[in-house]
Amino acid sequence: MNFDWSEYLNLAKELAGHAVSRAGQEARLRVAISRAYYAAFCKCRNHLRDKEVHHVPSGSRAHQYVRDQFKRSPNKLRKRIGYNLERLRSDRNKADYDDRVVLIDKLTNTDLALADKVISILNKL
Repeated sequence: MNFDWSEYLNLAKELAGHAVSRAGQEARLRVAISRAYYAAFCKCRNHLRDKEVHHVPSGSRAHQYVRDQFKRSPNKLRKRIGYNLERLRSDRNKADYDDRVVLIDKLTNTDLALADKVISILNKL
């Protein structure tokens, strides 16, 4: 069955304290996948910008730039960050745009662990 996109509005109302009814679990999992990506991405973007003094482009170009800076590094840990960001971005796109996401429970758990791993590695750089 296709995702009922109005569940995002229910979740938004719930998060804002205006809920009339509780949002469904799939909406929560989709948002978890999306936010896990953005947690990892923004930490990486800020690391490049603030600690390594990169001029990170604004807008949608920043996503590719950040991934590439890590993926192209000769350092194995930095490469892992880049490839994990790529996976997280791909999954975020599925969660945000696809009507159906196969095994979303498993995908959510995987992405939460990947985002944790990215941030943990980043904190050691």
